[in-house]
Amino acid sequence: MNIYLIIGFVALIIVSYLIGNINFAILLSRTKKKDITTMGSGNPGTMNMIRNFGFKLGALTLLLDALKSAIPCLVGLLVFSPYGFGYEALYSAGIACVLGHSFPVFRKFKGGKGMASAVGIFMVADPIFTIICFVVAFIYLYFFDYGAVASFIVLTAMAVIEGMKNISLTVNIFIFVLFALVFFLHRSNISRLLIGKEGKIHLQRALKKIGAKKTVKERYKDNKEEKKRDIG
Repeated sequence: MNIYLIIGFVALIIVSYLIGNINFAILLSRTKKKDITTMGSGNPGTMNMIRNFGFKLGALTLLLDALKSAIPCLVGLLVFSPYGFGYEALYSAGIACVLGHSFPVFRKFKGGKGMASAVGIFMVADPIFTIICFVVAFIYLYFFDYGAVASFIVLTAMAVIEGMKNISLTVNIFIFVLFALVFFLHRSNISRLLIGKEGKIHLQRALKKIGAKKTVKERYKDNKEEKKRDIG
Protein backbone atom coordinates (compact mmCIF):
# COMPACT_ATOMS: atom_id res chain seq x y z
CA MET A 1 0.00 0.00 0.00
CA ASN A 2 1.52 3.29 -1.05
CA ILE A 3 1.49 6.48 1.00
CA TYR A 4 -1.42 8.02 -0.90
CA LEU A 5 -3.64 5.02 -0.24
CA ILE A 6 -2.73 5.12 3.45
CA ILE A 7 -3.56 8.83 3.64
CA GLY A 8 -6.85 8.21 1.81
CA PHE A 9 -7.76 5.33 4.10
CA VAL A 10 -7.04 7.35 7.25
CA ALA A 11 -8.98 10.32 5.83
CA LEU A 12 -11.96 8.02 5.15
CA ILE A 13 -11.98 6.84 8.78
CA ILE A 14 -11.68 10.36 10.21
CA VAL A 15 -14.40 11.79 7.95
CA SER A 16 -16.66 8.82 8.71
CA TYR A 17 -16.25 9.40 12.45
CA LEU A 18 -17.09 13.09 12.07
CA ILE A 19 -20.15 12.30 9.95
CA GLY A 20 -21.22 9.89 12.67
CA ASN A 21 -21.26 12.82 15.10
CA ILE A 22 -24.34 14.18 13.31
CA ASN A 23 -27.29 12.97 15.40
CA PHE A 24 -30.53 13.24 13.46
CA ALA A 25 -32.71 12.28 16.42
CA ILE A 26 -31.52 15.38 18.26
CA LEU A 27 -31.87 17.59 15.18
CA LEU A 28 -35.37 16.33 14.38
CA SER A 29 -36.55 16.64 17.98
CA ARG A 30 -35.42 20.28 17.95
CA THR A 31 -37.83 20.95 15.08
CA LYS A 32 -40.52 20.17 17.68
CA LYS A 33 -38.81 22.46 20.20
CA LYS A 34 -37.88 19.42 22.30
CA ASP A 35 -34.69 17.60 23.25
CA ILE A 36 -34.93 13.84 22.78
CA THR A 37 -32.07 13.29 25.25
CA THR A 38 -34.37 14.52 28.05
CA MET A 39 -37.35 12.41 27.01
CA GLY A 40 -38.25 8.76 27.55
CA SER A 41 -35.11 6.64 27.80
CA GLY A 42 -32.95 9.63 26.89
CA ASN A 43 -31.38 7.73 24.01
CA PRO A 44 -31.16 9.83 20.84
CA GLY A 45 -32.19 7.06 18.48
CA THR A 46 -35.01 5.60 16.41
CA MET A 47 -36.94 3.73 19.10
CA ASN A 48 -37.04 6.64 21.52
CA MET A 49 -38.14 8.91 18.67
CA ILE A 50 -41.04 6.57 17.89
CA ARG A 51 -42.08 6.51 21.54
CA ASN A 52 -42.06 10.28 21.89
CA PHE A 53 -42.81 11.69 18.43
CA GLY A 54 -44.53 8.90 16.54
CA PHE A 55 -43.73 6.61 13.64
CA LYS A 56 -43.00 9.24 10.98
CA LEU A 57 -40.17 11.02 12.82
CA GLY A 58 -38.89 7.69 14.11
CA ALA A 59 -38.72 6.25 10.59
CA LEU A 60 -37.07 9.42 9.29
CA THR A 61 -34.47 9.18 12.06
CA LEU A 62 -33.75 5.57 11.08
CA LEU A 63 -33.40 6.49 7.40
CA LEU A 64 -31.07 9.45 7.99
CA ASP A 65 -28.90 7.64 10.54
CA ALA A 66 -28.59 4.68 8.16
CA LEU A 67 -27.69 6.96 5.24
CA LYS A 68 -24.99 8.77 7.18
CA SER A 69 -23.07 5.49 7.53
CA ALA A 70 -24.08 4.04 4.15
CA ILE A 71 -22.58 6.97 2.21
CA PRO A 72 -19.00 6.76 3.59
CA CYS A 73 -19.21 2.94 3.43
CA LEU A 74 -20.15 3.10 -0.25
CA VAL A 75 -17.37 5.60 -0.93
CA GLY A 76 -14.86 3.29 0.79
CA LEU A 77 -16.06 0.27 -1.17
CA LEU A 78 -15.94 2.03 -4.55
CA VAL A 79 -12.63 3.84 -4.04
CA PHE A 80 -10.61 0.99 -2.51
CA SER A 81 -12.06 -2.07 -4.30
CA PRO A 82 -9.68 -1.62 -7.28
CA TYR A 83 -6.79 -1.95 -4.82
CA GLY A 84 -8.10 -5.18 -3.30
CA PHE A 85 -9.47 -4.03 0.06
CA GLY A 86 -12.87 -2.50 -0.67
CA TYR A 87 -14.71 -4.42 2.04
CA GLU A 88 -12.04 -3.64 4.60
CA ALA A 89 -12.60 0.05 3.77
CA LEU A 90 -16.37 -0.40 3.89
CA TYR A 91 -16.38 -1.87 7.40
CA SER A 92 -13.65 0.48 8.67
CA ALA A 93 -15.72 3.49 7.58
CA GLY A 94 -18.87 1.93 9.05
CA ILE A 95 -17.34 1.19 12.43
CA ALA A 96 -15.86 4.70 12.54
CA CYS A 97 -19.33 6.11 11.85
CA VAL A 98 -20.91 4.00 14.61
CA LEU A 99 -18.21 5.20 17.02
CA GLY A 100 -18.90 8.78 15.95
CA HIS A 101 -22.61 8.31 16.54
CA SER A 102 -22.16 6.62 19.92
CA PHE A 103 -19.17 8.61 21.21
CA PRO A 104 -19.44 12.02 19.48
CA VAL A 105 -16.57 14.34 20.26
CA PHE A 106 -18.87 17.35 19.83
CA ARG A 107 -21.28 16.10 22.53
CA LYS A 108 -18.75 15.06 25.17
CA PHE A 109 -18.75 11.46 23.84
CA LYS A 110 -22.42 10.93 24.81
CA GLY A 111 -24.43 9.65 21.86
CA GLY A 112 -26.77 6.93 20.65
CA LYS A 113 -26.47 3.16 20.35
CA GLY A 114 -25.53 2.88 16.69
CA MET A 115 -28.09 0.35 15.44
CA ALA A 116 -29.40 2.48 12.58
CA SER A 117 -25.84 3.24 11.53
CA ALA A 118 -25.08 -0.50 11.55
CA VAL A 119 -28.08 -1.06 9.27
CA GLY A 120 -26.54 1.45 6.85
CA ILE A 121 -23.32 -0.57 6.78
CA PHE A 122 -25.11 -3.80 5.99
CA MET A 123 -27.23 -2.09 3.34
CA VAL A 124 -24.04 -1.38 1.40
CA ALA A 125 -22.51 -4.81 2.08
CA ASP A 126 -25.62 -6.80 1.16
CA PRO A 127 -28.82 -4.79 0.50
CA ILE A 128 -31.06 -7.78 -0.32
CA PHE A 129 -30.42 -9.76 2.87
CA THR A 130 -30.50 -6.57 4.95
CA ILE A 131 -33.97 -5.73 3.63
CA ILE A 132 -35.16 -9.29 4.33
CA CYS A 133 -33.82 -9.16 7.90
CA PHE A 134 -35.28 -5.69 8.38
CA VAL A 135 -38.73 -6.87 7.27
CA VAL A 136 -38.55 -9.84 9.67
CA ALA A 137 -37.55 -7.49 12.51
CA PHE A 138 -40.35 -5.07 11.58
CA ILE A 139 -42.92 -7.87 11.72
CA TYR A 140 -41.57 -8.94 15.12
CA LEU A 141 -41.76 -5.35 16.39
CA TYR A 142 -45.31 -4.96 15.07
CA PHE A 143 -46.55 -7.88 17.16
CA PHE A 144 -44.24 -7.95 20.19
CA ASP A 145 -43.17 -4.30 20.69
CA TYR A 146 -39.61 -4.86 21.95
CA GLY A 147 -37.40 -2.57 19.89
CA ALA A 148 -34.13 -3.91 21.29
CA VAL A 149 -35.00 -7.48 20.25
CA ALA A 150 -35.90 -6.28 16.74
CA SER A 151 -32.50 -4.60 16.57
CA PHE A 152 -30.74 -7.77 17.71
CA ILE A 153 -32.54 -9.77 15.01
CA VAL A 154 -31.11 -7.57 12.26
CA LEU A 155 -27.66 -7.27 13.81
CA THR A 156 -27.20 -10.98 14.59
CA ALA A 157 -28.61 -12.28 11.30
CA MET A 158 -26.55 -9.89 9.18
CA ALA A 159 -23.35 -10.52 11.16
CA VAL A 160 -23.77 -14.27 10.60
CA ILE A 161 -24.64 -13.87 6.91
CA GLU A 162 -21.72 -11.53 6.25
CA GLY A 163 -19.34 -13.67 8.28
CA MET A 164 -20.23 -16.76 6.24
CA LYS A 165 -19.13 -15.08 3.02
CA ASN A 166 -15.47 -15.56 4.04
CA ILE A 167 -14.28 -12.48 2.14
CA SER A 168 -11.16 -12.34 4.31
CA LEU A 169 -10.10 -12.87 7.91
CA THR A 170 -9.72 -9.10 8.33
CA VAL A 171 -13.27 -8.45 7.18
CA ASN A 172 -14.60 -11.13 9.53
CA ILE A 173 -12.75 -9.48 12.41
CA PHE A 174 -14.33 -6.13 11.48
CA ILE A 175 -17.78 -7.75 11.38
CA PHE A 176 -17.23 -9.26 14.83
CA VAL A 177 -16.03 -5.92 16.19
CA LEU A 178 -19.14 -4.21 14.81
CA PHE A 179 -21.39 -6.91 16.26
CA ALA A 180 -19.72 -6.76 19.68
CA LEU A 181 -19.70 -2.95 19.72
CA VAL A 182 -23.42 -2.57 19.02
CA PHE A 183 -24.31 -5.31 21.51
CA PHE A 184 -22.14 -3.57 24.13
CA LEU A 185 -23.93 -0.28 23.47
CA HIS A 186 -27.24 -2.08 24.11
CA ARG A 187 -26.10 -3.67 27.38
CA SER A 188 -28.65 -1.67 29.41
CA ASN A 189 -31.44 -2.92 27.13
CA ILE A 190 -30.25 -6.50 27.60
CA SER A 191 -30.28 -6.06 31.39
CA ARG A 192 -33.83 -4.67 31.31
CA LEU A 193 -35.00 -7.49 29.02
CA LEU A 194 -33.64 -10.09 31.43
CA ILE A 195 -35.55 -8.60 34.37
CA GLY A 196 -38.68 -7.81 32.35
CA LYS A 197 -38.42 -4.02 32.54
CA GLU A 198 -37.56 -3.14 28.95
CA GLY A 199 -39.81 -0.42 27.52
CA LYS A 200 -42.13 -1.25 24.64
CA ILE A 201 -42.58 0.62 21.36
CA HIS A 202 -46.29 -0.07 20.65
CA LEU A 203 -45.72 0.10 16.92
CA GLN A 204 -49.31 -0.79 16.04
CA ARG A 205 -50.57 2.18 18.03
CA ALA A 206 -47.97 4.47 16.47
CA LEU A 207 -48.98 3.39 12.96
CA LYS A 208 -52.67 3.89 13.68
CA LYS A 209 -51.99 7.48 14.72
CA ILE A 210 -50.67 8.37 11.28
CA GLY A 211 -53.22 10.58 9.60
CA ALA A 212 -55.73 10.18 12.44
CA LYS A 213 -57.26 13.37 13.76
CA LYS A 214 -57.14 13.68 17.52
CA THR A 215 -59.89 15.11 19.66
CA VAL A 216 -59.16 17.92 22.10
CA LYS A 217 -59.34 15.36 24.92
CA GLU A 218 -56.81 13.07 23.20
CA ARG A 219 -54.40 15.94 22.54
CA TYR A 220 -54.68 17.00 26.20
CA LYS A 221 -53.97 13.42 27.31
CA ASP A 222 -50.92 13.15 25.00
CA ASN A 223 -49.54 16.48 26.22
CA LYS A 224 -50.03 15.39 29.82
CA GLU A 225 -48.19 12.10 29.21
CA GLU A 226 -45.40 13.93 27.37
CA LYS A 227 -44.89 16.27 30.34
CA LYS A 228 -44.67 13.27 32.65
CA ARG A 229 -41.98 11.75 30.44
CA ASP A 230 -40.06 15.02 30.44
CA ILE A 231 -40.16 15.18 34.25
CA GLY A 232 -39.19 11.49 34.54
